[in-house]
Amino acid sequence: MFTKILIANRGEIAVRIIRACKEMGINTVAVYSQADKESLHVKLADEAVCIGPASPAQSYLNAQAILSAAYLTGAQAIHPGFGFLSESAQFAELIENNNIKFIGPSSKAINLMGDKNRAREIMQKAGVPVVPGSDGAICDAESAVKIANEIGYPLLIKAAAGGGGRGIRKVENSSQVEDAFNICRSEAKSFFGDDTVYMERLITSARHVEVQILADECGNTYHLFERDCSVQRRNQKVIEETLCPVLSQGLREKMIHSAIDAAKAVGYVNAGTIEFLLEGDKYYFMEMNTRIQVEHTVTEMITGIDLVREQISIAAGNPISFKQEDVIARGHVIECRINAENPSKDFRPSAGEVTQFHVPGGPGVRFDTYLYQGYKVLPYYDSMLGKLIVQGKTRDDAIQKMLAALGELTIEGIDTNKKFLVNILSLEVFKNGDYDTNILTKLGY
Repeated sequence: MFTKILIANRGEIAVRIIRACKEMGINTVAVYSQADKESLHVKLADEAVCIGPASPAQSYLNAQAILSAAYLTGAQAIHPGFGFLSESAQFAELIENNNIKFIGPSSKAINLMGDKNRAREIMQKAGVPVVPGSDGAICDAESAVKIANEIGYPLLIKAAAGGGGRGIRKVENSSQVEDAFNICRSEAKSFFGDDTVYMERLITSARHVEVQILADECGNTYHLFERDCSVQRRNQKVIEETLCPVLSQGLREKMIHSAIDAAKAVGYVNAGTIEFLLEGDKYYFMEMNTRIQVEHTVTEMITGIDLVREQISIAAGNPISFKQEDVIARGHVIECRINAENPSKDFRPSAGEVTQFHVPGGPGVRFDTYLYQGYKVLPYYDSMLGKLIVQGKTRDDAIQKMLAALGELTIEGIDTNKKFLVNILSLEVFKNGDYDTNILTKLGY
């Protein structure tokens, strides 16, 4: 087992990883930007190294600075968390080539699944259902129009290297194709350094359902059930839950089988998520996230399995600590993302000092955050402050518990989306589970 791990991230996921390491008796190294000097992950880690200015490009995305910090402190492994460099095949390869363990999949697997168009081809060969779309990359606007007319409208033009809702353009008819194609290529180049794009038919009334998998170097690939992430705003997840309220047991088993086939098709090792679009009784592969997810917490709560601890153990060469038959779903779990933003002002991000802070408690309530009273929320990074997770015996119980927990949660000094989340949870359409990924769009968000 490792004796020292560097966490190449910030915020609540860095805190989460540090806590797992402490429970395992592993020393931790935090990296931080100059602006993040007072952040909680810096205070909790055994050591901390400043890696640059506030700008992510000069700090948390600076692979060489992170590698230097690992050498300086003698870290044997690096955990990337989510976001930043977590799905960078180049970063994983850099770490591998310098005899430091990357806590995640191999750079080869990240590379295969990071190219969304190539991933489609691999899934088709593995027998995993994919959304109808283009065969290969689209080279020019003229070809884009021709292919779009063959697929049919509406459709999506997507960056092959995309993620996080970036590099996606919706097209309603042929007159929009050329402009959307050019804009998408430009965004893809700007955000991901790769202007390759492809097309998929737009499934207009689908749910977003993903399957959590774990795989080790001993040949074991297990599932930990699914998560429903259909409540989204502008392709960003807002509320997640498990189990999916509309998935039959038969369809669940088929989807899980496809997820395991997908992971095995790329020789995947460590934690990963296979994302699907669910349309009626049909589902389609969307993408694979080759990292721990923001919403991994709902899976941990419903199964009682520590995914971060398993990640670290697998990276050390150990087999998964449980068998598939040990994975049992208990009750129902819901997660709300608590963001520093003002929904009444087009979700404008908020920054400033947290003047009052109180976390809800009680059985089946968890709050993952990096906040503390007196902390100054910075304007340079993602607006997510933390994740509130609750577990109930039934979905109705979980909804009511979440409403109670949100009522108790106190974060003053900055704007948050708390009231917005309460409003969603109180909607009849949410309560009865009869909605898709357009739920917030239909409400004008």
